[in-house]
Amino acid sequence: MQDRHLFEYAVIRVVPRVEREEFINVGIILYCAKFKYLKAAFHVEADRLKALNCELEASVIEDNLKAIVNIGQGGKTAGPIGMLDLASRFRWLTATRSTVVQCSKVHPGFCVDPEVTLNQLMEALVL
Repeated sequence: MQDRHLFEYAVIRVVPRVEREEFINVGIILYCAKFKYLKAAFHVEADRLKALNCELEASVIEDNLKAIVNIGQGGKTAGPIGMLDLASRFRWLTATRSTVVQCSKVHPGFCVDPEVTLNQLMEALVL
């Protein structure tokens, strides 16, 4: 039996009208300290956004989501937040916000391979 390691994840949501609190799951951010792993993945369907009378362009939403992916990868191209350690970047990305792009509360779990787990969460919660 393979060792399972603690991971944390949050669902990335688009909330077109914050005051209505309706949202669409568009991505996952997953952090696993043991594997020094932090990655975000997303998928946006324009038709789903339109279903909530969203006036935002899918391309604008995708630009914001690409910034999340970039910060998850870290480095100078991700700005000052990208220079923080993995745990700090994860906490910054998943902090509570009242914006169009938000994250769910952070949820824990155990995994053998964080990349496989990220793909499974994307399949179950986003796609």
